[in-house]
Amino acid sequence: MAKVIETRDLAVAFGKGDSPNIVFRHLNIAIEEGEFVTLVGVSGAGKSTLLRVIADLIPAYEGSVKVETEPDPGSRPIAMVFQAALLMPWRKIDANVALGLEGINVPEALKKERVERTLALVGLGDYGERWPYQLSGGQRQRIGIARALAVEPDILLMDEPFGALDAITRTALQDELLRIWRETRKSILFVTHDIEEAVYLGDRVLLLGDQPAHIVAEYPIAIDRTERRESEAFLKKVDEVKAGLEKAIALTNSGDRSA
Repeated sequence: MAKVIETRDLAVAFGKGDSPNIVFRHLNIAIEEGEFVTLVGVSGAGKSTLLRVIADLIPAYEGSVKVETEPDPGSRPIAMVFQAALLMPWRKIDANVALGLEGINVPEALKKERVERTLALVGLGDYGERWPYQLSGGQRQRIGIARALAVEPDILLMDEPFGALDAITRTALQDELLRIWRETRKSILFVTHDIEEAVYLGDRVLLLGDQPAHIVAEYPIAIDRTERRESEAFLKKVDEVKAGLEKAIALTNSGDRSA
């Protein structure tokens, strides 16, 4: 498959002068078309920062980011979903979903069709005339996903979108996201601090650690998704990734590059 995202020796630093604070360095990842990749890591390693660099919201310090998508004036190549849905309280739900379509060369009739289609895709087809305050936390996150999908991106960058939700809602939305992914085949890079979520959702789990941070381990998930959650193979893989994270935390805190 073709690579839609590729970073080469990527580094990000904050601050100016001779001693900037380097968040990560020599970071090399590749995401293939239609792949669902999850990213976990040590606190402060730059997981959310990486998404923002890929989305061209902040500049790279060193290295490069290559994004390969088909140019289309009626869409955006990349869309982001954040931990907070960030809905505008003065706009009804359909107007919130349409927000990302502003500035895109799409006729009004097609914008309306996209809003209706994406609301239906996230299971909220009858909610267009409601206000954000009338929705639950899980419903607001679905609207955030619908808003991202409405611009018909090739790539979805998701920054802990379920992190603030209760366990039952989180589990339900994980399943909803997988359903949407199967239907749309978007390429997804999903940041989470929840190891079980990472293993449940991903084709691969990438582990970010050390200081400056880089990808210290990669875990292919070969378990059929129908056998995830409770199977012995799933639980063993979760334990494997947890052990890797614990090692990465120890390595980061000790500064020992020989580990």
